[in-house]
Amino acid sequence: MEINFLALLLAALSTLVVGFIWYNPKVFGIIWMKEAHLTEEQVKTGNMAVIFGMAIVYAFFISFILQMLTIHQFGALGMIGGDPTVAKPSYQAFMADYGEAFRTFKHGMLHGFFSGLFFALPVVGTGALFERRSWKYTLIAGGFWVVSCMIMGGIICAMK
Repeated sequence: MEINFLALLLAALSTLVVGFIWYNPKVFGIIWMKEAHLTEEQVKTGNMAVIFGMAIVYAFFISFILQMLTIHQFGALGMIGGDPTVAKPSYQAFMADYGEAFRTFKHGMLHGFFSGLFFALPVVGTGALFERRSWKYTLIAGGFWVVSCMIMGGIICAMK
C-alpha cells in the first residue's frame, strides 16, 4: 500500500471548506464566538496566513492517521510487518481477493464518524472541561471535527 498524498492533502483542505460553512455566522459562528468569549474584532485579528496554514498542517496530520483507520488494507500490511516483498503467499492471496474491498466514500465516512466521535470529540471535550468552556462550545467545536473526520475519511478511503 502506498500513501496517497493527494488524497491526504484534499482531505486536509476539506476541513477549511467545512470550517467556512460550520463557523459561518448563519450556522454556528455567532454561538461559537459567544461561547469562546470572542468578539468579531478579535476573530479578525491575527496572521490569517499562519492560522490557515497551520490549520492545514494539523488537518494533514489527522488525515495521515485517518488513512490507517479507514483503509482496512493498511491493517493487513501491518500484520506482515509492513514489507509486502517478504510476505507469505497468503498475504498476496488476501490482497488479490480483498485489495479494493471497502474502498468507498461511504465506508470512509463511517470510519471517519467513529474516529471523530470517539477520538476527536473527547479530545476537544477534555480540553473544554479544563478551560471551563460550555457544553455548547464543546458540541460546536467537537461536532466540527466529527463532520470533518467523516468527510476526510470518505475522501481518503475513496481515492485509490
